[in-house]
Amino acid sequence: MDYPLLNVFWTTMWIFLWVLWLMLLFHVFGDVFRDDSLSGWAKAGWSVFVVVLPFLGVFVYLMARGRGMGSRQMARAEKAEEDFREFVRTTAGTGRAEELSRLVELKDHGDITTEEYEKAKAKVLAA
Repeated sequence: MDYPLLNVFWTTMWIFLWVLWLMLLFHVFGDVFRDDSLSGWAKAGWSVFVVVLPFLGVFVYLMARGRGMGSRQMARAEKAEEDFREFVRTTAGTGRAEELSRLVELKDHGDITTEEYEKAKAKVLAA
């Protein structure tokens, strides 16, 4: 098997460029379909343009809409983080803390006994 080192270099470079091209193509398609400001016709038009003339389509898309790709991706990431933080805030036990503080107040005022308090506290913590 005779495969010179330069040929290995060129093959590696072409594979790298092919993978880079695929990543860029998928990124463009992802941006097209995630962008809520584009109409369905615009999404279809960009998709056809990128499929029929892939190199030209991707390069034109990057020139026409490339500046906003990063800001749209950042907005999606910020929205996802905000949604996650809101989810954590609502489910992480703020209801438990309020319930436990209410139980402590009831016990301190003498409305419930210590045994009732311990049972209710165990019930709240188990939930």
